Amino acid sequence: MKRIIFAAAILASLGASAKQEVTVNVQVNKPGSVINKNIYGQFSEHLGTCIYGGLWVGPESSIPNKNGYRLDVLNALKELKVPVMRWPGGCYADEYHWMDGIGPKENRTVMVNNNWGGLVEDNSFGTHEFLNLCEELGCEPYISLNVGSGSVEEAAKWIEYMNAANGPMANLRKQNGREEPWHVKYIGIGNEAWGCGGNMRPEYYSDIFRRYQTYCRDFNGTNLFKIASGASDYDYEWTDVLMENIGSMMNAVSLHYYTVSGWVGAKKPATGFDADDYYWCLGKALGIEPVIQRHLAIMSKHDPENKVPLLVDEWGTWWEPEPGTQLYQQNTMRDAFVASMSLDIFHKYADRIQMCNIAQVANVLQSMILTDKEKMVLTPTYYVFKMYTPHMDATLLPSQVDGCAVKLVPNERFEANPDEPASRPLPLTSATASQKDGKIHVSISNADMKEAQTVTVNLNGYKAKKVNGQILASAKATDHNTFEEPSKVQLKEFKGAKIAKDGTITVEMPALSIVTLEIE
Repeated sequence: MKRIIFAAAILASLGASAKQEVTVNVQVNKPGSVINKNIYGQFSEHLGTCIYGGLWVGPESSIPNKNGYRLDVLNALKELKVPVMRWPGGCYADEYHWMDGIGPKENRTVMVNNNWGGLVEDNSFGTHEFLNLCEELGCEPYISLNVGSGSVEEAAKWIEYMNAANGPMANLRKQNGREEPWHVKYIGIGNEAWGCGGNMRPEYYSDIFRRYQTYCRDFNGTNLFKIASGASDYDYEWTDVLMENIGSMMNAVSLHYYTVSGWVGAKKPATGFDADDYYWCLGKALGIEPVIQRHLAIMSKHDPENKVPLLVDEWGTWWEPEPGTQLYQQNTMRDAFVASMSLDIFHKYADRIQMCNIAQVANVLQSMILTDKEKMVLTPTYYVFKMYTPHMDATLLPSQVDGCAVKLVPNERFEANPDEPASRPLPLTSATASQKDGKIHVSISNADMKEAQTVTVNLNGYKAKKVNGQILASAKATDHNTFEEPSKVQLKEFKGAKIAKDGTITVEMPALSIVTLEIE
């Protein structure tokens, strides 16, 4: 009955919408923290065709490649200025034995990927291939160690292999063609230890972390950044126990949060959704903010100086996969709004959130890129990441949105958790702002499916003289790019921003649009 009432509330609010006069107040004179570029991190797991066919085709492939890496994908990722990439998982990490993926390709051990469909992995993409890819992209590697089925010795030797200048593992690396160490900094001590990474209790994992981090040693001037396997969504006890037991030993703790479709979490197709489901999913995406707030509050209780940052190293949308695939899903304007609104939230907590890794980079979940043999298409989410690149390593300018339409969407957990509200408000306008190199960038999202918005941007403490921008927009929330129609949703020049005499900016935003303004 509750579900019916809240569904009716959504339908009623849809009919009552009207064009809004919205104000975005940007506090240029009260700058905040620097937005760590690693918030724009990527995630590449051995899952479906993310690696094989997505990133890697091998040097013998007829698909144009550079040393086995797809040229089209490589060039597209360079446009995003990818700062950090996580590998090899995910659940796959805790079954991956790194020595199976080094040395001559023909001698590498074949394995079965038991987590994802029982696919056979030939291990042609291993440590060298991943770390050389990161070098090619100019990004930092983030390695997840095998804690679930591996050993401390295996983990210690892997770090030595990647980072040591001399010694047995360094000599083995040199025999395999790599003279210089890679200087890998980011090390995850397992993945989802509460689930596929071992089904551990937080107390037990805390002891496991203590042991592993002891033998994860610094080599050759590289100081490791050791990341604890953190909580899923609303598991606040996990964070509490970890901070109590190992807060002084970790460099960061992770958090996983996915936006799923359906009133109580059932997954639905990526493109087959209506207005109710569209707004519900955006509400679910924005639900990450109170989750972040509660985890941060727990962390601060144990770490009052806030030395330990939070990393959202898995996030994004998770729809029903396309038939016959492993988590391959299309990517619509709805995904674009989940991306922009989530990034806006991550910016707000830039003083505490130092890295995020969207799942995943190609062909899996909320990917940047889709491939099919020689074909490649860029997704709406790709374009959001591209238009947000000016915010990377820029100084946050706190901003507030006033006057926007708000819809009421049910909280998917109200039946299971009476402590959470039965519904949450969904503002249909989201914004973020930053300043770097003498320029201000303001990104604004109008998620209303029907109504345009007139947005006034007040730059408190700054008078605009010049403005230009980019826009990502489409007629329907279900619009997406396909191999047959690869440019249906793409970035375009935006000419709907005008500077008033007082230096404020008026922005005419169509329904279903995302804009980034560059202001001087």
